Amino acid sequence: MPERVQEPERERGGAEPVHGGLLRSFGLAEVYNPSMVPTLQPGDQLVVQYGAAVRPGDVIVLRHPFRQDLLIVKRAVERRDGGWWVRGDNPYVENDSREFGAVPDELVVARAWVRVRPPRGVQRSPRAVAAWAWSAVRPVRSLSRRLRAR
Repeated sequence: MPERVQEPERERGGAEPVHGGLLRSFGLAEVYNPSMVPTLQPGDQLVVQYGAAVRPGDVIVLRHPFRQDLLIVKRAVERRDGGWWVRGDNPYVENDSREFGAVPDELVVARAWVRVRPPRGVQRSPRAVAAWAWSAVRPVRSLSRRLRAR
């Protein structure tokens, strides 16, 4: 089953995202499936930037090439003829370029910047909130320098 993300929310009350210039819009995407485990878990929220430049190693939100109404989250591995070769971080899920090939640039929706893991249960003390914030809010980075060098 393909990984599914919630349609990212758009700024300014549902306006289309700005894809150029200095002002690019940001939004949220929610991860539903395990194709990016261990980096992302189902239920994680991603702060994404529409129209951001993609580099090898970036986590991106894209339209599934066979079901363009379905948004998925993958890691951009390398540029190939025809677009980006993308892979999930979970080696047991093959819903990525091994299945559907390179993804054209026009199907790339956004680049993920920050992962926010929702709290489990009610956080009552400031210490519990601080502990959650320390573990839950992380930048989304590449897995290794080797992946970026390809």
